[in-house]
Amino acid sequence: QVQLVESGGGLVQAGGSLRLSCAASGRTFSNYAMGWFRQAPGKEREFVTTISWHGGRTSSADSVKGRFTISRDNAKNTVYLQMNSLKPEDTAVYYCAATGNPYGSSRSTEYIYWGQGTQVTVSS
Repeated sequence: QVQLVESGGGLVQAGGSLRLSCAASGRTFSNYAMGWFRQAPGKEREFVTTISWHGGRTSSADSVKGRFTISRDNAKNTVYLQMNSLKPEDTAVYYCAATGNPYGSSRSTEYIYWGQGTQVTVSS
């Protein structure tokens, strides 16, 4: 199995920045495309961004495009989410996940492994 552990969440003012990390252990990390999702209280889980097996291809939701950047370091078994120009509507629990789709995916049903999430709160 693959274990995923998110870190780096916290409280930040609107307009600020935050960098989330997702550390993986278990099966070979580079065999999986990765994604970030988020879920606000009372709302459905929402796709944020995804990255391919080897990091050469990414895709992001329109709501975060130009502000958030996903990257990965397979040597460190870690995927990152750099969040800039944060808005109060970005407040949510952020989850990293792994999928067998080599291109990544915006569909949560295509992901096999999930982390437990890290809270991001953006004050207005």
